[in-house]
Amino acid sequence: MTHNIYIYILIMGGISYLIRILPMTLIRKPLKNQFLQSFLYYVPYVTLAVMTFPAILHATQSPISGVLALVVGVVAAWCGAGLLPVAVLCCAVVFIAELFL
Repeated sequence: MTHNIYIYILIMGGISYLIRILPMTLIRKPLKNQFLQSFLYYVPYVTLAVMTFPAILHATQSPISGVLALVVGVVAAWCGAGLLPVAVLCCAVVFIAELFL
């Protein structure tokens, strides 16, 4: 029994297309429900956080250095640091923590 990779790619592409097109075709009027509007507004942020948070903890050799970098990054971002300074600071914290752990 041979499997044709092109059939799998075609099915995957079709399903991805349907997921993106169905909401556009089924919902034509602006949404008036405040709960649904706020839910859809925060979906990208939650999705990014759910994908990023485990990677922060498991990307380092020690989860402790990941947690330290997460705490330092959150504090730096809370204090108004931009994306690049926060990333550089977190990398430096991981580097120094990995030297001592």
